[in-house]
Amino acid sequence: MIGKSSGSLLRVGGFIVACGLLMGATGAYAASGEELQFILNTFSFLVWGVLIMWMCAGFTMLEAGSVRTKNASMICLKNIGLYSIAGITYYLVGYNLMYTDVQEGWIGTIKFLYGPSADELKLLSGQAAAAADVTKAGHATMSDWFFQMVFVATTASIVSGTLAERVKLWAFLAFTVVLTVIIYPIVGAWTWGGGWLSAMGFQDFAGSTIVHSTGGWAALAGALVVGARYGKFRADGSVKVTAPSNIPAVTLGVFILWLGWFGFNGGSQLALSSALDAVAMSSVLVNTNLAAAAGVVAALIVSRPILGRIDLLGVLNGALAGLVSITAGPDIVDHYWALIIGAIGGALCVGAMRLLEIVKLDDVVGAIPAHLFAGVWGTLAVCIAAGGNFGVQLIGVLAVGAFAFASSWLAWFVIDKTMGVRVSQIVEELGQDTAELGIEAYPEFVLMPDQDDVDQIRNNS
Repeated sequence: MIGKSSGSLLRVGGFIVACGLLMGATGAYAASGEELQFILNTFSFLVWGVLIMWMCAGFTMLEAGSVRTKNASMICLKNIGLYSIAGITYYLVGYNLMYTDVQEGWIGTIKFLYGPSADELKLLSGQAAAAADVTKAGHATMSDWFFQMVFVATTASIVSGTLAERVKLWAFLAFTVVLTVIIYPIVGAWTWGGGWLSAMGFQDFAGSTIVHSTGGWAALAGALVVGARYGKFRADGSVKVTAPSNIPAVTLGVFILWLGWFGFNGGSQLALSSALDAVAMSSVLVNTNLAAAAGVVAALIVSRPILGRIDLLGVLNGALAGLVSITAGPDIVDHYWALIIGAIGGALCVGAMRLLEIVKLDDVVGAIPAHLFAGVWGTLAVCIAAGGNFGVQLIGVLAVGAFAFASSWLAWFVIDKTMGVRVSQIVEELGQDTAELGIEAYPEFVLMPDQDDVDQIRNNS
């Protein structure tokens, strides 16, 4: 019986191998040279982009588990809303503003819509001769748009978590439009779009500053305008600890983000059509994983002396901080430096979490420590680990920080004066799920109001 089964498996295996060889031979005959490189690069953009898109699920789980049960449904709505808005606005305006005719300047071309090139349209219409011109671009036009679009959504997701439980839905979505149409594309134009920072030699491989610090600065500005949750910081100086509703969901969210980060950093190689690309991408993924792991271990070690306990949320944010820290230079640092950069990022994140409590800044998920603080550190660490111009890196950090914070604060201020950014105290007490959506994330559970909040409302009324 075993012999017959083995023989069957061998025959099936041989058939699969033969089919693979035949398909490979056919593919090599149909697509060789430039066209094969074009196909591989395009496929790489699309696959990595899909993986990064899955990070939106990670942010959703992280945030929904971090908030109280009465606000979990609103988190889900905000995250699918911001992803959809980012997809539309970046298609209509954002990509052109970021990449079209920047030429070492400050901003790209302001024009609507983005689509396939003229040669690609000819190819799609059946003009096979256009293929030779299409392949010269190295990848399909819209594959790059798709890959870049999911980065924009990541930036908006960072803001969502910080302001959870008290920001109005439409106010947040209005800010998302500003962030994805104006703020992020302009920062991107300065750097990845070939603008003035790029001309100076600013290094940010996958977005420690461009994506994560920008999102962190926007979140910081929003937190200052919106303010803290009611009762978070008591008059006696103590801080009310608000327990997350679902720790397993937070942990799952971090693991999803960790997975998506391989697409985030690996895809930023921007090609997968040569042995060099394959080797470089492999090193990038290893550095990414090492930095995240080091961030976890470092956060675990420092959480007790800094926070007074082994803090699981701090440890989970340590993983994200390690990932953010390495994102600026996973392509150029040695593996041992990835460990060092990630470890410092994780420790810095835990320290920043305590700092925010001291200055009474309410960040529900710890996004500012994990993305802003770690993003700044990672951008500057490139010079320490791999050489380069520290002055240029510092200029980039300061310029992006000044613009992102100032423009975000202005946007939040205008939104506050026109439509209001904060829910009422009674809505915050009831929870946005019931008060605004009429749907609970966990309807089988009976939730009791927090007695501290009830007493405070009575005393203030």
